[in-house]
Amino acid sequence: MQSLAIFPLFYLPPVSYFTALKAQDFNIQLEKHEHFPKQTNRNRASIASPNGSLDLTIPVIKGSKMHTPIKDVKISYDLKWQRLHWLSLQTCYRSSAYFEFYEDGLAPFYQKKFEYLFDYNLQLLEWLCKQLKVSPALSFNEEYEKELPLDLDFRNKFSSKKTAPAPQTKSYFQVFSDRNEFIPNLSMVDLLFNQGPQSKLYL
Repeated sequence: MQSLAIFPLFYLPPVSYFTALKAQDFNIQLEKHEHFPKQTNRNRASIASPNGSLDLTIPVIKGSKMHTPIKDVKISYDLKWQRLHWLSLQTCYRSSAYFEFYEDGLAPFYQKKFEYLFDYNLQLLEWLCKQLKVSPALSFNEEYEKELPLDLDFRNKFSSKKTAPAPQTKSYFQVFSDRNEFIPNLSMVDLLFNQGPQSKLYL
């Protein structure tokens, strides 16, 4: 009988992801066997830019987009996406209060090449949890379960296509607030770079 909440594994997950994790007391399993769904946060993150929300997408090797278990999806390096993502993070957050505080810890993720998207996202999640000073007991499901109780199945609850408001929309100071309205539910790095150690209290 499934008793742990099942979460997808995202690239630099949004704030709502960590809000939901905290509500589960980090008693979770990560989904390892789902087929890779296109156009989701599994390989895409949103950050603040001068022109509003900016999506950063990790390209995957052709053939990984259909009926491939998420654990087997390989990252493509045909394009220099690591350099582009890191330049975007630097450009957008250089003026934030805490970017320099986290910069050295995050930079290696844009220098080392990971073969699998799942492994890359997992190490990023562990790094983010360390910055938040939380210690989730991460485990993985052993097979795909199609039907789970709604209160335990988080695999489709963070879709950018959902019209429902994000679980946490309380505003905080963001870069470019002089030209943009508050943008809710960006990547957790947006909260970290702007709020630093206070990020945990926001959740």
